[in-house]
Amino acid sequence: MTAVVTRRGHGKPSLAAGLAGLTVLVLCAAVLGIAVGARALSPDTVYHALTCPGDWPLHCPARTSADQIVRELRLPRTGLAIVCGLALGIAGALIQGYTRNPLADAGLLGLNAGAAFAAVLGIHLFALTAPRQYIWFAFAGALLAGLVVFAASAAGGALASPLSLVLAGAAVTALLQALTNAVILLDHTALDSYRFWVVGSVAGHDAGVLRQVTPFIALGAVLAVAAAPGLNALTLGDDVARGLGVHIGRNRALGLVAVVLLTGAATAAVGPIAFLGLVVPHLARMITGPDHRWLLPYSGLLGALMLLLADVAGRVVARPGEVQAAVVLAAVGAPGFVFLVRRRRTLGL
Repeated sequence: MTAVVTRRGHGKPSLAAGLAGLTVLVLCAAVLGIAVGARALSPDTVYHALTCPGDWPLHCPARTSADQIVRELRLPRTGLAIVCGLALGIAGALIQGYTRNPLADAGLLGLNAGAAFAAVLGIHLFALTAPRQYIWFAFAGALLAGLVVFAASAAGGALASPLSLVLAGAAVTALLQALTNAVILLDHTALDSYRFWVVGSVAGHDAGVLRQVTPFIALGAVLAVAAAPGLNALTLGDDVARGLGVHIGRNRALGLVAVVLLTGAATAAVGPIAFLGLVVPHLARMITGPDHRWLLPYSGLLGALMLLLADVAGRVVARPGEVQAAVVLAAVGAPGFVFLVRRRRTLGL
């Protein structure tokens, strides 16, 4: 039986209402993502592009450049920001819960380093240039790095503990970063492609990339929801969780598979997005408390909202150019996280 850990005064009705309100905010941010860009488009133009399929029905005029901008650039970009923000927010909450480390994010378990090394290796060996080509290498690299970290932390037949996960992740990350640097120093083509991917951005991807990563993120989200009750017990300690009937190894494996799917797919698509998986769970925890049954959906929606707003802000602040979403998030997230730490005094889970 899992203890009820929602904060005093925040019952299920109020938390459910908060989720509904947050969903509305994400939808409003999505509208901004479609309507706002480097090229100014009127609301009528955006509405026409969304409701008129082009050459059919017959009363619709032929497709214009504005239609192409909205349908082929902004719609996939907005959808990718929602899906990847959702994935990184949920993954950040899971990683912090399983490692019991409030400063943990996807980089701690070697997932970002694995994705980066595999992507660079695919570019170097097979001359891949388009994101939809090397995205599969990046995803496979994150998956393999996660498996190696989990296997190393459970070496000798022992259960993977939070400390062993952190130590194994740090070792694997250092190794993969060194290998990545070696490849990009030998291949300037790989360096050119890598530097655009590693900065972290939802721009420059078509609908094909969104279709590729969505099934993995959906499966990861389902596994995360399934792991939430057991994770609540694990935060009380392994002995208490075992006494409550939680199979510790099985629950950790389930949660880590969810983390690998969510982080691997999102990072492969848009590159490493700094601060999102780190800050979002803390913001969500201020609303929900430590109950992961509510913390995970709140973290996902907040992640989607933050990535959408960062992408829109990046289009506006440097017109006619753009600032990558990861740069905007880092510029806002770093001082914001410092303020959050100083205000709360402690980041205990």
